[in-house]
Order: sequence, then C-alpha cells, then structure tokens
Amino acid sequence: MEEEREALAALMVREAGKTLPNAFGEVRETVDFLLYYAARAAEGFDSAPHRPLGIVACISPWNFPLSIFTGQVAAALAAGNTVVAKPAEQTPLIAAEAVRILRAAGVPPGALQMLPGRGESVGAGLVADERVQGVLFTGSVAVARDMRRVLAERLGAGGRSIPLVAETGGLNTMIVDSSALPEQVVADVMESAFDSAGQRCSALRLLCLQEDIADRMLAMLRGAMDEYRTGRPDCLETDAGPVIDEAARDDIERHIAAMRDAGHPIFRAGRLDPDECRHGCFVAPTLIELERPDQLRREVFGPVLHVVRFAGRHLDRLLEQVNALGYGLTLGLHTRIDDTVALVLDRARVGNIYVNRNMIGAVVGVQPFGGEGLSGTGPKAGGPLYVPRLLSAAPPDIAIRALASHPPAPAWLQPVRPGRPLAILWDWAREQGMAELADRCAAYAARLPETAAATLPGPTGQLDVYALRPRGRVLCIADEASDLLAQLAATLATGNDALWQASHQAAALHASLPADIAGHVTVADPAASPFDAVLVHAMGNRLKSILRQLARREGPLVPVIDLAPGDAAIPLERLLVERSISINTAAAGGNASLMTMD
Repeated sequence: MEEEREALAALMVREAGKTLPNAFGEVRETVDFLLYYAARAAEGFDSAPHRPLGIVACISPWNFPLSIFTGQVAAALAAGNTVVAKPAEQTPLIAAEAVRILRAAGVPPGALQMLPGRGESVGAGLVADERVQGVLFTGSVAVARDMRRVLAERLGAGGRSIPLVAETGGLNTMIVDSSALPEQVVADVMESAFDSAGQRCSALRLLCLQEDIADRMLAMLRGAMDEYRTGRPDCLETDAGPVIDEAARDDIERHIAAMRDAGHPIFRAGRLDPDECRHGCFVAPTLIELERPDQLRREVFGPVLHVVRFAGRHLDRLLEQVNALGYGLTLGLHTRIDDTVALVLDRARVGNIYVNRNMIGAVVGVQPFGGEGLSGTGPKAGGPLYVPRLLSAAPPDIAIRALASHPPAPAWLQPVRPGRPLAILWDWAREQGMAELADRCAAYAARLPETAAATLPGPTGQLDVYALRPRGRVLCIADEASDLLAQLAATLATGNDALWQASHQAAALHASLPADIAGHVTVADPAASPFDAVLVHAMGNRLKSILRQLARREGPLVPVIDLAPGDAAIPLERLLVERSISINTAAAGGNASLMTMD
C-alpha cells in the first residue's frame, strides 16, 4: 500500500472526489488498519481457543473507499475468516486496487473475493446467503435494520446468531462554552464540519454555542467560511471537493431549501468558482441557525452545519437534548473549565469524545472509532475488541487483555467500580447453598480488568483514553432459573441493571433476592421498557423467535449475546460499551507534565 500510495491517492481524487491531503491521509489510515489488526492476531491467537466464523461479508461505504474497505477485510482475515467484500457502487475501482494489492502481498484469491454492484441486489444477496456467517457494514441505520431482520431468519454454525457489526453515522455535536478560545474553536469547527465536504461519519453536524459568545463566534465563522475554497480536488489550494454524486447533492440542497422555507437563518459561503464547479456535484459550505437541537431530525451528509445557542446555566439540559437525539458517534467540547469537562464526559452517551480539538480523523489504535445508540452496534474499528468479535470462540479474558497492556488513565477518568452488588449476590448464593452461582460470581469478578480506563499512545500534548463503561440495562431471557441468575451475575459484574421478562417464575425469583440486588432488577414487559443489550440462553427455533422479535423493534440496534442453555461463558466485554476520549492537554494553558519529563 505504501509503495503505491501515489497511484492510490490519484485514484481516490478521481473516483471519490478526495482532496490530495485527504487521499494521502486515507492511505496512511489504511496501512494503520493492516498493521493494527495483524498485531492483534499476533498477540497469542491460537487455533484452540480462537475459532473463526467462516465466510464474512464486508459491505463498505464510498466516503472512505480504501481505508474502511481494507480495514473490514483485514480484520476479518486476521480472525481467520474468508471474505466476500462488496464496495460501494460509487467507488469500485479503488476497492479493486485494494484487492489487487492484497493478493499481490500474498492473500490467497480463495480467501478474498470482491463483488461490486448495487446494495439492493449484491449487498442484500450476500446478507441473505446461508453461507455467510458474519456481516461487517458501514452505512445507514435503515439498511442496518433491514440486515438485522434478514439475519434473524437464520442461525449460523453451532446454532448461534449471525454477528452484525454496523456503524451507522450520527448527529455529531460540538459544545462550546464562554471560556473557549474563539480562534481555536473556529479552526476546529471548520475542519470538523467542512473537511471532505462534510462527508465523514464523524463530521460535525450541530454546533452548540453558549449565548454569551454566540454572535462573535458566528461572525468569525462566517468570515472563515467565506475564505474556504470549494473546487477541483486535484488542486492543492482546494479545501474541499465535490460531494459524491448528484443524488447526494440534490438531497443536501433539498434540506437547505426546506430549512429556508421554515424560516431558519441561512448563510452560504461565497468562494465557489462558477467555471471550476460547473460540471461537478459541488455544495457550498452552509450554516443554518436553529432554536433547538431537536429541529435537526436526520443526518445530512454534506457541508452543512447547524447552530443552536444555549444558556450556560442550562448545560445539563443541553446534554439531555443531545442524548435524546438517539445518536452517539462523536461529540466535541471546547472549554477551559475542568468541571465542565468532567460533567460532559460523565453525561454524554457517545462513542468518541474530543476535548479542545477537532472531532475528525480518528487514528487507529489511538482513538478506536465507533458509536452507540443509533450510531452503531460496536465494537470499535481500530480497537482491541474488533477482531475478537469476528471469532466464533475466544478466550474469556478479552476485556482484561484490552486494557492490561496499557497504563491506566488518570484517576478522574476512572469510573466507580461496580463490585458491591456482585459481592452481595455472591454472599447470598453461598447462604442459599447455590454453589454454582457463587462460583460464577467469582469467575466473572476475576475476568474483569483491574482498571476500566487505559491511556493509549498518542502525540505529545494530547491525552488519549480508552474506557469500558456499563451499557445500562440488560434484557435477560432464559427458560431456566439457573441461567437467569447467571445472567444477573454477569449483568451486575459489569455495572449494569437487569430487565426480566414478566412471568410467574421471574416474579418469584425476584421476590427471593436480597433487597440490595432486587433494586437492580426490573420485572416488566420488554415491549414497553427500554434496554441497551440482550442476554439470551436459547437455541434453535426458540432463539430464532427471540431474534425475530428483537429485529422488529425500532430504535438502536442493541447487541444480542446468545448462548446455549447452561453455558456460563458469558462474554462480559459485550455488556460493556467502549469509549474513546481525546483531550488536547495543551489547550488550557499548557501541559505541565511536559516540563517534568526526563
């Protein structure tokens, strides 16, 4: 890949409209994926505890036609699978070059096949094919839901559900308070919102400005937008090229027109050369002012930035409104107040959080990338749990391995450990003579990492943290009381609460629990109760029936962890959500630790 970077970059400029810096950056990211996933497989993978899924379908988007395409393929191959890869219909030539290079480097043709074509035919056919044992997908949440419904109609090898790893975009937000440095904010907003013509999954869509500074900040931002050059991507003076095709351009323009008709103030940048942009799908950077975050109802995949104002005393309310949008991919924060940083990190339900820096360009192994809620299923691409998810069997201590090889994060970024409820359940199990449940409590406690947040390697002046947090509420489904209690132990061990489906058995079991444990369990109808993950002990038609019901639900694509009845090897890491936190430590006046380095 490195030897052919110029040819690859030129092809991305031609086929995907990438600017030259973006194209060369994507080659670098592609190489990072190859090196990172190869290293994960080299860290003690063995054919006894590590078993591949089989054939994995990789369905990738056009906005990162080389790096996401190759990253999916590399992860699946590293886990020992064979791959059928379907690139986006807009960028098949780049994908074909990637396959050619991978085969030239020694990947056997039988291990990697490429199927170009439309999603409605080729992509849908792959997902429905009985031979496919796993699916990697980056695209819209609507298509991901369709995939889950199709996969719910069949089971994989060993009678288990078919893994679907989906990354589905977001309504990415940046919050700026009155302590932020205006010049830095404007530079980071321009890069986050308009780089790549706004065609990044991580791109800034909603800018929230504290009302005290909003007028000044917007004046500076409009000035910067007027200096932004949109045009031919093969020219070095160009800041952003075209959007991918006419359909994308028309959708963006319809959104802008609808916002104008609704009375929202709109500003469009003026530096679009009419001669240079006459024959391409160009969209001028656009700023739209809103009154409330919920007026932005969908992701607009282009150079369109929405702005709302908020009162500093209502930051809590703003965070609630942002969480209520349902997406959770990236969030930016500009502030020089430590308490504000701590508050946002605690409240935001977002996969990648960036403090006092831009919010794009996640680096493999430094800021593992992926969201939660409507933004995806996890695990994070370029993170330690991605390759293990593509295995049908893996060691039970993956979560420990993910964090143990890195130094712990600072204490203020460490969550409170959820040990107390599990200890109470452990004591109760021993008092009741439930030796098997007590043993499971002990085993789950031993499989958890000593620290829940680690520091990843990154550039000087930047703190990059990888953390595992509880998902929230886990729906537990089992026909046997012993399995339901094992699920409860795993749920409590990871700091979550449990939701039990209302039944006579569940009610009686709940009534027998000690009060301190019963408070972490809700017995209710799952159709009327929210949950963030599902634990199932079932097989065959019983499992398929459960999967169908879950696939019909609207909202986020919650992870489903299914096991055979009696199987206590619950993968605890799947009950945890990954968070990447990247903090520019030099932004608030300098990083004092740099002065004490040897």
